[in-house]
Amino acid sequence: MSGQSVLNFREYGSKGAKFPVIILHGLFGSMDNLSPTARRVAETRWVITADLRNHGRSFHDMSMTYPVMAEDVFRLMEHLSIEKAVVLGHSMGGKVAMQMAAIAPEKVAALVVGDIAPVDYLPGHDNVLNALRNYNPEKACSRIDADKQFAAYIQESGVRQLLIKNLMRDKEGRFVWRINAAALLENYEAIRATPAFGSSPFANPVLFVKGSESDYLLAEHKPVIDQHYPKASLKVMTGTGHWLHAEKPDLFNGIVERFLSSID
Repeated sequence: MSGQSVLNFREYGSKGAKFPVIILHGLFGSMDNLSPTARRVAETRWVITADLRNHGRSFHDMSMTYPVMAEDVFRLMEHLSIEKAVVLGHSMGGKVAMQMAAIAPEKVAALVVGDIAPVDYLPGHDNVLNALRNYNPEKACSRIDADKQFAAYIQESGVRQLLIKNLMRDKEGRFVWRINAAALLENYEAIRATPAFGSSPFANPVLFVKGSESDYLLAEHKPVIDQHYPKASLKVMTGTGHWLHAEKPDLFNGIVERFLSSID
């Protein structure tokens, strides 16, 4: 493992007796997305945020299944000499967290899963994927230029801004992808898929947090959650969609903090 790349990461807080918390972002995101949560949790414990492969400033690789993404995080834990951690993941990051619990449950003290279920999802990002496919950096000398290109496919300004955060200026002054857009397009089916389950249910506490206005986590998902996570609990954040940690950060952070206190 030592010869492979380690994810780009940032540390908050300080080491102590409590389990450290590793925070993982969603598709098209970066570790900065959940920095307010990291800072809040770091008031009482050691927190590590990471850019998953092909995102942020982490390495690029054309393989992007949940097992390889989970192994990336385990490699980061080894790099930081962390034997066991709480893993908090939003959306795709939540699936990576669940995959970690399946591969090595002895390394996962608990899970916090933000607005995602352990199921296959129907295709739902066609507009974003088309924006990725058709983006032309030759015609993007400013973020405004990039936004105009994205607007041809994406109506929601918030989603366009999420993509714009994944651009960087090259030596010629054009805004090019920082993310590995080719890998995300190539692996979209794998990202939609269910993370593998362990040979037995995950025995440690799991908190699922749902946005009341989101359709990512539904009542119909309860049987599979109960089957594989018998100590799972659910909190619903009223008046929030899929981006619950950004829409109501104080509420989300408080829910996370109370859960962490309950497992100490």
